[in-house]
Amino acid sequence: MVMPFSTKETRAKPPAPAKVNFNSLWEKAISPALEELGYQPVRADQDLGALIIQEMLERLYFSDLVVADLTIPNGNVYYEIGIRHAARKQGCVLISADWSNALFDIDQMRQLRYPLPEEEVSDETAAKIHAALVQGVPALANGEGPMFQTLQGYPDEKLVDPSRASAIKDYLQQLSAFQAEVGAVAHAPNESRRQLALALRDKYYSGHTPLVPAVALELLDLLRDQAGWEATVSYIDSLPDPIRLLPTVREQYCLAKSKTGDHPAAIGALEELMRISGASSEREGLIGGRFKSLYRSAAEPQKSTYLTEAIKHYERGMKLDLNDYYPSSNLPRLYRARARVGDEDRARAAATVARMACQRSLDRQSSDEWARPTLLGMAFDSGDVTTAEQLCDQVRDEGAALWKLETTLNDLKQSAAQTKDPATRAGLEAVCATLATLL
Repeated sequence: MVMPFSTKETRAKPPAPAKVNFNSLWEKAISPALEELGYQPVRADQDLGALIIQEMLERLYFSDLVVADLTIPNGNVYYEIGIRHAARKQGCVLISADWSNALFDIDQMRQLRYPLPEEEVSDETAAKIHAALVQGVPALANGEGPMFQTLQGYPDEKLVDPSRASAIKDYLQQLSAFQAEVGAVAHAPNESRRQLALALRDKYYSGHTPLVPAVALELLDLLRDQAGWEATVSYIDSLPDPIRLLPTVREQYCLAKSKTGDHPAAIGALEELMRISGASSEREGLIGGRFKSLYRSAAEPQKSTYLTEAIKHYERGMKLDLNDYYPSSNLPRLYRARARVGDEDRARAAATVARMACQRSLDRQSSDEWARPTLLGMAFDSGDVTTAEQLCDQVRDEGAALWKLETTLNDLKQSAAQTKDPATRAGLEAVCATLATLL
């Protein structure tokens, strides 16, 4: 049995419980059900040998059955599923609570779902889970794994069709050449990038030609960054359903629709996407951004309502992933605009979280183009004049374009103006004045 142990947070929306006691789930429901089916159930954390990777690999290979619980995101569980799928033709069963959302496209594989409405598994719930497992596990245990379904003759190299290797090599060479063309657009002069991006779209996709997801997603990012939101919306509308309905494509569609002015439609679509595929920091942040745009253009009393909604969704996004600085970086100025008791402290805390996430991205040598400007903004939002001055020196050394200064300087000025302490405000305004000379 591959599953989490002890009590873990679910990070899922109601009706899911906030936490699940996986020890109780195992002891009261899963283990008894597997015993009834004739297996000798062993849980991965039950003996010290499971800590040794060699024994884990042997166990995954030799066990008659591997049951993996995907109720909450767990890297070890996903890794061990992959090992079993590659190692054995049959005998891997995926299970999860009925409210669970998988990390990625595991949904394409058959799963057994069971009810799990509470943290501590009650006798009534245990009986329902037990019945679901006894009924569903045997059929799934006999199903073939995806590697064996995909590659006829696998794992015997002599039986696998060798022509597939040539086809894959050709495909990868074509994909590499395409990615090089995409990179060339990004390095072209600003005034020619839009036309080059549109030309690349027309070269690889006319609206009805076959399109593999890898190329489709690269084109989507290219059009979003270089060709504008209208072109992005039109491109997504033309995609075949299997690609157009991918969660990441739907996210970008909602963002593009919002950028063209349709914020309510984008919010509704994102909420539906989260209902189907689950919440993420990106999705909560996108909803927060749509409410922020509505807040900026509305009059009271709607203005206050939109501000509250923007803060709520950005807070949810921040809590879902502290390494994603996008939600947290938007909170400080919104807190200060709301100006409730404690909002100044919340603004400084959110700025610190975002600043640490940006620094982490830079330390990992990420290609994220917004990490630098956001890091500078968070120094302003946290009232850290010393860091703002140090970053100003970096802007001087590296150039205003890399720090997107033309786009962000007005936000920095707004942040300085919101600072209550006169000395801090004066220090930040002096940095703004220096930055203005670098444009």
